Amino acid sequence: MKVYDITATHPIEEKYALISDMRRSANSVIANIAESHGRYYFADKARVLYTARGEAEETRSHIRVSFGRNYISKDEFEYLDKNCEELCKGISAYIQRIRESAN
Repeated sequence: MKVYDITATHPIEEKYALISDMRRSANSVIANIAESHGRYYFADKARVLYTARGEAEETRSHIRVSFGRNYISKDEFEYLDKNCEELCKGISAYIQRIRESAN
């Protein structure tokens, strides 16, 4: 939800570029994590979780661009970047845990 809040203050010319891309990638993280819960087999679950992790990294990249363009403050950048990093670590740990339970 924080991505929606910060992109609401981005310049209107970013509506179909950075704003759209950032919102889509952030939504995709959530959607892929939810989808993974509906997968029965480890390989399916892991594949979807790898996609979620990739989308989180994409969102992180968009956050860096937003900061570089001065669309967000340093505090907002640091907060969002740290949260994306923690999310990626959490997804990786989850993948590892289900991998271990599959063996």
